[in-house]
Amino acid sequence: MLRREPVYLDHAATTPLRPEAIDAVTRALRVVGNPSSIHSAGQEAKRLLEESREQVAATVGADPIEVVLTGGGTEAVNLAVKGLFWRRRAEAGARRILVPGGEHHATIDALDWLAGVDGAEPVEVPLDELGRVQVDALAAELERDAASVALITMLWANNEVGTIEPVAEVAELCARAGVPLHVDAIAAYGHVPIDLHGLRRETRAPAGAGLVAISLSAHKIGGPVGIGALVLDRSTRIEPLLHGGGQQRRIRSGTQDVAAAAGFAAAARATFEHAAVENERMARLRDRLVDGVAAAVPLARLSGDPDPAGRLPGNAHFSFAGCEGDSLLFLLDAAGVAVSTGSACQAGVPEPSHVLLAMGRSEEEARGALRITLGWTTTAADVEAFLGALPAAVERASRAGMAARATSFDR
Repeated sequence: MLRREPVYLDHAATTPLRPEAIDAVTRALRVVGNPSSIHSAGQEAKRLLEESREQVAATVGADPIEVVLTGGGTEAVNLAVKGLFWRRRAEAGARRILVPGGEHHATIDALDWLAGVDGAEPVEVPLDELGRVQVDALAAELERDAASVALITMLWANNEVGTIEPVAEVAELCARAGVPLHVDAIAAYGHVPIDLHGLRRETRAPAGAGLVAISLSAHKIGGPVGIGALVLDRSTRIEPLLHGGGQQRRIRSGTQDVAAAAGFAAAARATFEHAAVENERMARLRDRLVDGVAAAVPLARLSGDPDPAGRLPGNAHFSFAGCEGDSLLFLLDAAGVAVSTGSACQAGVPEPSHVLLAMGRSEEEARGALRITLGWTTTAADVEAFLGALPAAVERASRAGMAARATSFDR
């Protein structure tokens, strides 16, 4: 009997490489030359690099020079958060960093490091029950003492529950207060409109304030792993993480990966060429999945914004009372369906979802979470396969119950 191909529904962790990206990387790997060299071979590499940068910039309403290519989304987030903090602390003595609860660990861990090593003072701003930052609380912190705020950093859309955040409102608050805003758009890229210059114009952002920095990652849209970008408004100055060579506006030194950049650009081209149609297709599949889970497992609780317009088109996130999320994940995997319990960066660590806890959910709900995310390869048959496998997985996980939190190491 032929084994059925596994169903992959974890596109928020990473999505399959697009054929266009594979072709672009393969062609670019044959190009010999350091793009910083001035001979003809180097200049040919530079031409390909800068064309790739231009294509990525066009997808987010930025100029090519504002796209600082990085080794991935985590580096882009760290460069923005640490670089803006160091610069603002040096120039204005500002130490507070306002951050919503439930951020990605690239942000959380960077802030923890800054607090422990460099005297940063992170201030957590609460989320509502849908996972959306409470703008009034953010505004109150700025009104209380905007001069002490080095930056605000937030997600464009929550990578776990899929809720789209009120970025335009926060950007306007930051512009008025003279505070820089960094947005982690890694989960949102390709699914929601992003326009750096347009939003800066709309909010009348002064130099160095308002929305100034956006983090991206190629492998979330079908590009290669190991390349991302920090889109940094040209009016903004930050301290670099890396030194040595001064490539990319002296913000990110190091020989640039031309082949990865070409793959990033090809994936961006393919994604945005049909983004509206593709996101509508994914949203229909997501709605079918949400309705199917509600019918098959009535006790399942949808997390995030229930309004389809308020969440990412490919995201469905549920809590299953009385079930360990890890148990559900392994049972579904055994049935040939790949999903996740949350951010892949935390996978393998049986901890409750910090996002759900920040939304006010109980620890039991936060431990019984599953994230199902669709992508460009997802079909209606994939959704039906998940719905077919889910009831048995929930029944077995319910019988197993919740795992004890204490282990022999705790004695």
